[in-house]
Amino acid sequence: MEWSDELSGGLLQAAPDAILVLDEGRIVLVNDRAEEVFGWSRADLLGRDVEVLLTEAAREAFTGTAGTLVAQARRRDGAEFPAEASLAVVEVPRGRLTVAIVRDVTGRHQDKAAAHSQRAQRLEALSKLAGGIAHDFNNMLGVIVNYATFVVEETESPTPDVAAIAADARQVIKAGERGTGLTQQLLKFAGRGAVRPQLTDLNDVVAAAEEAIRGVLGTDVKLIIRPGAALPPVTCDPAQIEQVLVSLAANARTAMPSGGNLVIDTAGAHLSANEHPELGAGEYVRLRVTDSGAGMTPDVLERAFEPFFSTRPKNEAAGLGLATVYGIVTQARGSVSLASEPGMGTTVTVLLPAAERAEPEPEPAAGPAVAAGSGETLLLVDDAAALRDEAARILSGAGYRVLAADGGAQALELARLHDGAIDLLLSDVVMPGMLGRDLADRLTGVRPDTKVLYMSDYAQPVLASQGTLDPGAALVEKPFTAEDLLTAVRKRLDG
Repeated sequence: MEWSDELSGGLLQAAPDAILVLDEGRIVLVNDRAEEVFGWSRADLLGRDVEVLLTEAAREAFTGTAGTLVAQARRRDGAEFPAEASLAVVEVPRGRLTVAIVRDVTGRHQDKAAAHSQRAQRLEALSKLAGGIAHDFNNMLGVIVNYATFVVEETESPTPDVAAIAADARQVIKAGERGTGLTQQLLKFAGRGAVRPQLTDLNDVVAAAEEAIRGVLGTDVKLIIRPGAALPPVTCDPAQIEQVLVSLAANARTAMPSGGNLVIDTAGAHLSANEHPELGAGEYVRLRVTDSGAGMTPDVLERAFEPFFSTRPKNEAAGLGLATVYGIVTQARGSVSLASEPGMGTTVTVLLPAAERAEPEPEPAAGPAVAAGSGETLLLVDDAAALRDEAARILSGAGYRVLAADGGAQALELARLHDGAIDLLLSDVVMPGMLGRDLADRLTGVRPDTKVLYMSDYAQPVLASQGTLDPGAALVEKPFTAEDLLTAVRKRLDG
């Protein structure tokens, strides 16, 4: 009787792993997969000692008894590979045999190496992000601290120069506005900013952004706009898509220092299954921005979406540029891709899913913007004392009665002790002890007529999927100007 008869050789051939049957270390049976894994023919393997397939270290670890062995194996050409072998001892009429089931785990090790490389790349990107943010904010804070010092020194001088004080104060405001802009970019990049989506015609967005784009490009770059006909609407935040266009125009301007052409075109697009792995099949709207600039080398193209990555000199700001574009587009459930070659310019293609058309709502009648209060009572809640005092000062000066609290517990106690109506809860979103949304739920549970307006620079706790505001939620984003705050409060009070 042959060994293959005793061990059901047909079943061995069907196994997905290499199988070797050993009689005191001598190979007496192999399956087809073993020939593939080790590169030996069956005829060459039979009768050989199993050590021919093992490295020196693996030979020392091999005992031939039941168990699992993880070691380097060797192919016929001498190449080594990681292998996992499960050993079992079986009794057959002719004696004891060892059955070794061997799996080539090269792919598993490659996956681990790839995961390690990806982690290293993520850490490198985070390091660059943190370094870029620190650099930009340090510059802004330096301006704020120094010019604020100038203001103090001038006001304390025997003969203060009002014009100089005003000029220095404007520098502080400008630096603060730059910091605000960077913070908003970071939130968009991270998908944590508040998005206000609506049915939008991309041609209208391009038209609305045209003046800003021309301002970025200057006079030596020709802007060519080619709007597609009868585009389906998309659901997006028009202000964010305008930011995408202006950001891409700024990048294009840098790539064309001696002038050139920037072409913006739109069109409908149908995607079939698997045409874009990150998008499903269906109808889309394509927004394409093409410049005639220097183009990118493959290594630059590969890193173009990294935050603060730049080929500009170190003393020139890089910012979040394409990283912000990527964040905005993906948050709108779309995709963005780059095509570029040195000397051939760059094309940025944005695809956004088409939406169903809806009947246009009638425009509200235009009227004067009213921001002043009429004695309404507002419950203002913010754990940051300076910001709370600032907002209270703005609101009180505009004619509102303000009850101020440093957190949810104090706010609920103030509401309990207050006899009259509380017309509006104006609450920070993220506070220790109680989130703004939890406070709003508890307060409106006992005062259902109180309206709610959130204020935050990090709105995630009141955002629904895709970074959109929860239905019925209203938000004024920090940092805000007095006009921003008063307008948002008035709108919320007026419903």
